[in-house]
Amino acid sequence: MAGAVSTSVFSGRNPSEYDSADPLVLFIIQLVIIHVLCRLLQYPLAYIRQPRVIAEVIGGVILGPSVMSRIPHFKERIFPTESIAMLTLVANLGLVFFLFLVGLELDLSLVKKNFKTASIVAFMGMAVPFGLGVAVSVGLYHQFSGESAESVSFGIYALFVGVAMSITAFPVLARILTELKLLSSYVGIVVLSAGVANDIVGWCLLALTVALVNASSGIIVLYIFLVAFGWVVVLFVLVKPLLLYAAKKTGSLEEHSPSQFMILLIFLVIVASAFLTDVIGIHAIFGAFLSGMIIPEDKEFRAAIADKIEVIITLLFLPLYFVLSGLNTNLGLLDNGITWAYTIAIICIAFVSKFGGASVAARYTGLQWREASAVGSLMSCKGLVELIVLNVGLQAGILSQRVFTMFVVMALVLTFMTTPLTLWIYPTSYQEKMKYFHDSEVRRSSRDEENASRDELSETGASIAAPRQSAEEAELEIVPTVEKGLWRRQPLRQMKAAMKFPRYI
Repeated sequence: MAGAVSTSVFSGRNPSEYDSADPLVLFIIQLVIIHVLCRLLQYPLAYIRQPRVIAEVIGGVILGPSVMSRIPHFKERIFPTESIAMLTLVANLGLVFFLFLVGLELDLSLVKKNFKTASIVAFMGMAVPFGLGVAVSVGLYHQFSGESAESVSFGIYALFVGVAMSITAFPVLARILTELKLLSSYVGIVVLSAGVANDIVGWCLLALTVALVNASSGIIVLYIFLVAFGWVVVLFVLVKPLLLYAAKKTGSLEEHSPSQFMILLIFLVIVASAFLTDVIGIHAIFGAFLSGMIIPEDKEFRAAIADKIEVIITLLFLPLYFVLSGLNTNLGLLDNGITWAYTIAIICIAFVSKFGGASVAARYTGLQWREASAVGSLMSCKGLVELIVLNVGLQAGILSQRVFTMFVVMALVLTFMTTPLTLWIYPTSYQEKMKYFHDSEVRRSSRDEENASRDELSETGASIAAPRQSAEEAELEIVPTVEKGLWRRQPLRQMKAAMKFPRYI
């Protein structure tokens, strides 16, 4: 009892003082400050359609050494160095479950259905930024590598910078497309398909980079990837069927709602997969990402799992991770001309290479220039995934604090400009024109095929009568996705607003 009294505020304890025996009090103070500030920042940013991650990183920058930590005793009282470990633990736990949600939301069928378009856009959208990223890494390595916590070879450094330049923020991208109502449009389908392919390749390259950093020799890297490949086989060949069997036995699939047993089983799979990939020297997030991909492929079942996990993770835990990114971002380190020159160069190269590569590829696959430019603008979004990649690089000792700050500024600028630039390039009025144009092309193609079939039958002496449409069928038109032969039915009455536009050429 005496011990309990001595740690209370009535005995003179200051709640803002860090106590390793009772770190919860200061953690709650930090949590409240972080979430209140981020929410206050989000309100004005939402009016200009900025994703929540922007507010979270800016909040971290404000609370970090760039602004608030310059106030005497603020850092020592609110964010002392000893308390950062607790924040990091909770933030990383949120990150692991967020990567599970990313894997859960990946729709590989998009890539399969639109393989040609997705592969071309994804390849060009990664190859060009990767190549230019490797080029700019030469200067960054010679100028700033001496500031890194660890000594890494130029090959690993160049590989990491190339990955950081070429990555696309798929989760933020999906939310931007939903907000702009482009999710089911030509542009939206191309971007989502390419984004999935881009994400998978990007994570593999990042895993390779981290493995190279953690390995002491080439044979260790081989061991790491053999174990990782073996674990992937185990997950997809053994664990995935077992999860499907358990979901059927518990009635979770029929009810489209996971039982408590299924939630517990999925939780165990997530932490086991994260643990294995972490201890072999890759990163816990890769195991969590893989565990999300093996959940039974029932959309309603997956959505129910996401609903149970997403709110607490994305609203409470995950913001801590991006605030920590801001706390590690010291704008005061951008204190000379050469640093700012490299920062501007990184921003320009990251945008121009991603925008140009993805736009040219989309145009090559048949999209109009404005549609292709919208694809390039959306693919240049960095957001959540870029910050995760940068934090992995900082923790692994690849990036110095200064270079990390430069790349965070790049991620913020590119994410901030994605929505306004897309709306400028691809406004709503133009979207409606292109929608009517694509629908007209489909109707014309359908009529041509029908006439050709009739002509062929009439030549053989057969008479054909056109089938009479029902009232319900008359209200529907067939609208293509991206590849020929893939169709989606959509009510015609939803397109009446676009009918007043002439056919776009």
